[in-house]
Amino acid sequence: MNVILLGPPGAGKGTQARLLVEQRGMVQLSTGDMLREAQASGSAMGRRVAEVMARGALVSDDIVIGLIEERLRSGTGGGAIFDGFPRTLAQADALEALLARLGQRIDAVIELRVDDAVLVDRVSGRYVCGNCGEVWHDRTRPTRVPGVCDACGSTDLRRRADDNETSLRQRLMEYYKKTAPLIGYYHAKGLLAPVDGLAPVAEVAAAIRAVLDAPPGGLDARSERP
Repeated sequence: MNVILLGPPGAGKGTQARLLVEQRGMVQLSTGDMLREAQASGSAMGRRVAEVMARGALVSDDIVIGLIEERLRSGTGGGAIFDGFPRTLAQADALEALLARLGQRIDAVIELRVDDAVLVDRVSGRYVCGNCGEVWHDRTRPTRVPGVCDACGSTDLRRRADDNETSLRQRLMEYYKKTAPLIGYYHAKGLLAPVDGLAPVAEVAAAIRAVLDAPPGGLDARSERP
């Protein structure tokens, strides 16, 4: 099963992707992680990535698609979770063509729906464990011991430099301009399943499970409730 997690920055895509990895043995395909891994690998594709990034240029879609193809051909266990890709309609078409060549398809597109004002509060207070990737929040989900990750005990807790209101609103504008059109694109294909991204993490996960576990035609993909 191949799934796309769609939603603005801070919607909780990374958290839900990790849960799917843990619970279903799926593989999270995060373009940022794949680019960093390729750069460090020394492979032919990795050298292309390193050269582009050394110039300070944007990595082209064909390179990203090439990295995704390599990963899919190596096997994805219980399926793939596309996190952060596609971001544009052109990328969506390229991904569909790639999957068709591999005899695969996108089975569901989970849209995490959120409110901008709540996102600002959520993102401006969050910090992440650099060791295990667990996400925490100053107000809604602080660690029990300040400065120590509850999940793994690491003290490597980090805040993204752009996790502030000004940067987030700029990122939201980019999302609405470039990525939000994918909502209509996947709705037209009958793949879109909206989920309330502001619900507690466990409820969001339950709603996603309901979508993924429903038999073909057994769930109205436009419902926002599990």
